Amino acid sequence: VQLQASGGGLVQSGGSLRLSCAASGRTFSTYVMGWFRQAPGKEREFVAGIDRSGSITFYADSVKGRFTISRDNTKNTVYLQMSSLKPEDTAVYYCAADRSQSIHTFSAHYDYWGQGTLVTVSS
Repeated sequence: VQLQASGGGLVQSGGSLRLSCAASGRTFSTYVMGWFRQAPGKEREFVAGIDRSGSITFYADSVKGRFTISRDNTKNTVYLQMSSLKPEDTAVYYCAADRSQSIHTFSAHYDYWGQGTLVTVSS
C-alpha cells in the first residue's frame, strides 16, 4: 500500500489542523493505521492509532484530549484532527500502516509509511 499524507502547515498556538493520509489499493481496511511525528533532533514518536474498523483508538498521553484519529474505509483515508495545538507539537507527521491486528506504538511494527507532512505551531 502507498500512503500520501497532507494537511500540514503553519498554525498559531491554540489553533487546529486536520491531517489526511490517503492510501492506494483495495486493502486499506485490513490495516491498522497510525500517526507518528518527529521533531527536529528527536526520535520518531507514536501519536495515535486506530484499528481496522475504526472502533478502537489509542493516543499518546501528550495528545490525549486534543487530537482525534479517525478513518473512512470507503475513501481509503485516515485523518488526524489536531486541536489546541502547542509549539511542542511542531514536527513532521507521518502516517503508517500495520498488517497486524492490534494498535502498536512502536514504529518497527508498521509496514508502510507515508512521506510526512510538516506541522509548525508558532507561539
